Amino acid sequence: MSNLKATSKKGQVTIFVIVAVLIVAVIAIFFLFKLGVVPTSGSNAEENPEQFLASCIEGGLREKISTILSQGGYISNPLNKSFKFSEEKEATDIAYLCYTQNDYLPCINQEALLIQHLKKEIRGGIKKQVRDCFTDLTKSLSKKGYVVDATYKDFEVDLISKKIILKIDAKISLTKKENSIKREKFNLVFNSRFYDLAIVVQEIVSQEARFCNFEQLGFMLFYPEYEIKKFRAGEDIIYRVKHRKTQEEFKFIIRGCVIPAGG
Repeated sequence: MSNLKATSKKGQVTIFVIVAVLIVAVIAIFFLFKLGVVPTSGSNAEENPEQFLASCIEGGLREKISTILSQGGYISNPLNKSFKFSEEKEATDIAYLCYTQNDYLPCINQEALLIQHLKKEIRGGIKKQVRDCFTDLTKSLSKKGYVVDATYKDFEVDLISKKIILKIDAKISLTKKENSIKREKFNLVFNSRFYDLAIVVQEIVSQEARFCNFEQLGFMLFYPEYEIKKFRAGEDIIYRVKHRKTQEEFKFIIRGCVIPAGG
């Protein structure tokens, strides 16, 4: 009888262990999917063209975003100042987002519609790459035996909190034997705090243009996810706005309300 009880207890323990392992596995898989570690099903180009395009585009997109963030919101802008930070090997041309050449006067906002401007910068920076990646997609499908009828039109960039979205206006029709697949309008989503940083920068520029000052310490008390540093470099104020979690950083320069020496 005691053996039966012992066996029963062992069986119950085994069941509990199995259930516990299953629960842990389910939780682990959930977080892996959430973090993007586990690839989604249908990784083939014909089954998931968005994934193919995203993988092709992401490296170039990240590079352009890094350039735009480090250069004051521009890939290229003649209204800039070359500056080398202590941790950097080379100087960077950082744009003025608020500027006046006159002394005593407040600066003038150079990009009143900053978000729209940033969309254009990203779009211009990756325009060729997006088209090339779509061409690579069609080539990949042709190599798999599909008869491909593809039309690429254009794409748009959308910036929202935590995301950069590329909306590609294109059509693909695939035929193999008697099977056919049709896809159109591909949306690619990339994680980034680019938009969120831009909103903070927009507020800084607005206050500098109105009050000749921005109180970064008070702002960080309300929004501790951001680290804001500012310091003078001659007549200019250089800002560095960083998202603490992602380490993405937006650098830009202000020149306004300058009091000349002896003034």
